[in-house]
Amino acid sequence: MAPRKRSRHGLGFLCCFGGSDLPEINLRDNHPLQYMEFSSPIPNPEELNIRFAELVDELDLTDKNREAVFALPPEKKWQIYCSKKKVPSLTPCTAAQDKGYMDHATCESRIHTSLIGCIKALMNNSQGRAHVLAQPEAISTIAQSLRTENSKTKVAVLEILGAVCLVPGGHKRCSERTRFQTLLNELDRSLGRYRDEVNLKTAIMSFINAVLNAGAGEDNLEFRLHLRYEFLMLGIQPVIDKLRQHENAILDKHLDFFEMVRNEDDLELARRFDMVHVDTKSASQMFELIHKKLKHTEAYPCLLSVLHHCLQMPYKRNGGYFQQWQLLDRILQQIVLQDERGVDPDQAPLENFNVKNIVNMLINENEVKQWRDQAEKFRKEHAELVSRLERKERECETKTLEKEEMMRTLNKMKDKLARESQELRQARGQVAELVAQLSEISTGPVSSPPPPGGPLTLSSSMTNNDLPPPPPPLPMGMPLPPDPFPSSDVPLRKKCVPQPSHPLKSFNWVKLNEERVPGTIWNEIDDMKVFRILDLEDFEKMFSAYQRHQKELGSTEDIHLASRKVKELSVIDGRRAQNCIILLSKLKLSNEEIRQAILKMDEQEDLAKDMLEQLLKFIPEKSDVDLLEEHKHEIERMARADRFLYEMSRIDHYQQRLQALFFKKKFQERLAEAKPKVEAILLASRELIRSKRLARMLEVVLAIGNFMNKGQRGGAYGFRVASLNKIADTKSSIDRNISLLHYLIMILEKHFPDILNMPSELQHLPEAAKVNLAELEKEVGNLRRGLRAVEVELEYQKRQVRDPNDKFVPVMSDFITVSSFSFSELEDQLNEARAKFSKALMHFGEQDSKMQPDEFFGIFDAFLQAFSEARQDLEAMRRRKEEEERRARMEAMLKEQRERERWQRQRKVHAGSALEEGGEFDDLVSALRSGEVFDKDLCKLKRSRKRSGSQALEATRERAINRLNY
Repeated sequence: MAPRKRSRHGLGFLCCFGGSDLPEINLRDNHPLQYMEFSSPIPNPEELNIRFAELVDELDLTDKNREAVFALPPEKKWQIYCSKKKVPSLTPCTAAQDKGYMDHATCESRIHTSLIGCIKALMNNSQGRAHVLAQPEAISTIAQSLRTENSKTKVAVLEILGAVCLVPGGHKRCSERTRFQTLLNELDRSLGRYRDEVNLKTAIMSFINAVLNAGAGEDNLEFRLHLRYEFLMLGIQPVIDKLRQHENAILDKHLDFFEMVRNEDDLELARRFDMVHVDTKSASQMFELIHKKLKHTEAYPCLLSVLHHCLQMPYKRNGGYFQQWQLLDRILQQIVLQDERGVDPDQAPLENFNVKNIVNMLINENEVKQWRDQAEKFRKEHAELVSRLERKERECETKTLEKEEMMRTLNKMKDKLARESQELRQARGQVAELVAQLSEISTGPVSSPPPPGGPLTLSSSMTNNDLPPPPPPLPMGMPLPPDPFPSSDVPLRKKCVPQPSHPLKSFNWVKLNEERVPGTIWNEIDDMKVFRILDLEDFEKMFSAYQRHQKELGSTEDIHLASRKVKELSVIDGRRAQNCIILLSKLKLSNEEIRQAILKMDEQEDLAKDMLEQLLKFIPEKSDVDLLEEHKHEIERMARADRFLYEMSRIDHYQQRLQALFFKKKFQERLAEAKPKVEAILLASRELIRSKRLARMLEVVLAIGNFMNKGQRGGAYGFRVASLNKIADTKSSIDRNISLLHYLIMILEKHFPDILNMPSELQHLPEAAKVNLAELEKEVGNLRRGLRAVEVELEYQKRQVRDPNDKFVPVMSDFITVSSFSFSELEDQLNEARAKFSKALMHFGEQDSKMQPDEFFGIFDAFLQAFSEARQDLEAMRRRKEEEERRARMEAMLKEQRERERWQRQRKVHAGSALEEGGEFDDLVSALRSGEVFDKDLCKLKRSRKRSGSQALEATRERAINRLNY
């Protein structure tokens, strides 16, 4: 495309200021000059005015020119707008070009100068200047044009940079690092042409003065000294002396201004140090001034620290250490130049670095240190108060629990006293009646001779206290004495068990001897009633013996008990002493405080239960005491552990006191752990004896087992309870997924649905199955021995002369009173639980098995779990079957719908014309190609094969599951 022709009034859209003629946009072609027609139509006046107003705003015209432009006709407005909007199309074109398209000749040509002139003209406008300064790389790109050899271009660039320094926000853009070396080189170089050389050097000096005295340098002495020092370090002073030779008035004016401002700033700096002149080239003079200024001040140590660390900076010439000194220099520059608002007038190496805030922080460092010390003091006091509060809370909690326990014990003792008083009155009344009857008999006539052995008399002085005590309870596992009226003489009813038509699988139970049946639950069970309800024919098919047995799977669990060995240590052993010190550090109490806590029986709850347990491990033995007594005169030199053991050994019966205190603190916890176990055995035994649903379920199982078993295993009147967990081992001959337990549940669901709620009557079995009676009796025995030991120590302390601070006797007396009654209740419950458990064993014919509660109750617990899992399995089977039936119905409905639609299409085809018959043929060919024509026959074949392959299985499942729902 040929370049646009320059009009006589200006270039491009600026022609609107030259006259009222329309701009001519022509092409350089073989044709004569002509207007370029715009393809876009003129929009409506409202939209045109909006677009044209945006264009005028970009031009930043004066009010007078804006009025003239808006007065133009719509056609000319649209033509100006379209010509302006053609300019942005140059942006992607130039951006797509390689940077190498600007060759050396282009750079040195007048085009480069013209481009810089365009930028300069653009910056004459506030909108254009704002856009240029908004670009991060704009000033840097303009400054790169200083590399050209064209002096006019350099002058234009320097004029732009100098002007930018004078506008708000532009000074910092022109003061980037490493930007002045090129200027100094150009200022020192000779071009040979006087006019061009003077113009260039004048522009450079004007730029330097603008940089130094505009922006931050306008009222900031430190910034001017900082920036001028950079020029001086680059060697500007000899160059200025050389420029004086040009004898140009304008250039000399800039040079004079530079030197005048420099002299004023140097004098101001010298006055700060009470000097006439400061030689900034002399390191020794500058150091002397700083030393003189800071000597005998608080900042002098800081100066020494700075110099000391400077000595440690690297000094190697070829090690790349220059950057570290450069960083130190620039950080100091940032500290000096930053204003009170934290703004850095020059580029700063540290971001978010506010010198004022840091200085204020350093000024208040002493106050902060004082606050920190005070806060630490308050923190310690707070921790101490919290510790005391926790001790008081523990003390209140302990006192509250003791009070509640004493009140409960008192109420129980009152109730027991009332009951015993009532029983005593009744017993005295009975004794009085017996004495009166005896008196009547003794005063009456003798009707017959006395029997051999003398007359039967009863001493009138015998009271209820002379009666023999009741016999002790029988130990666990011992059979009860024989009934005075045994029922073994009553003959057992004869079993008339139906016989299966073919052999069945056996139910692996343990048959109960007939001699044990009387007096048990089995004597009340009649399994003959169940046979009238059971579908024996279906049962024979389900558990036929002609199928292959499946290997029974089982798992055993090995329990390994790990015993912890407590290593016995000597008091002089280093490890024991170290452990003792660790314990004392955790207690955070002095030896005297620990001694007082033990004497007062820890009224303030300073000693936790775990700490007391640890203290029991550091009881001084007699050998330790003898060894410590030999060095008691050196008690102040003893180690902490040794002194602690020595002072504790001075307490009378220290070990017994500590054990009694620990027993007192742990008693309620141990009692609370034992009571639920005793109650679980008691309640579980009652539930098993009273459960009617369990008895009916055992009746059904007995009937099934007698029907399945022959020979020695058949005709049973009962079975061992452990056989319940073997029901699931017997699998169906037809479906291996169905066991005898599943079938039992099916029977119960159909004929005995109430039995399915059996678990609700046996809620305490899981807890009872976890109780080891031997361990429980051992724990109760330990409590009994502990109470006895406390009583013995209490009797001993009562005989001793007590210290006024010794609270052992009153505290432990109250404890013994309450704990003895609570323990007697536990013993009574344990005896009752033993009796109930023995009765439960006898109820199920297990009195000679010597089963423990965990084993006996564990059998029923495992059965109930298997019972619940089997019910869930059956429920899942039913859901799967219902889903399969629903899917089959949906498939049948869809198939029926397809058949109906096909039949309707065929009717339409038969009712049509010959042309339509041709269409029917096409449909037939299409169905043949897709295989749809064979769908009906294929479904029949699949259904027939499926029915023949699973006929037996389907029939069995329907009888085993569905028929129970009729």
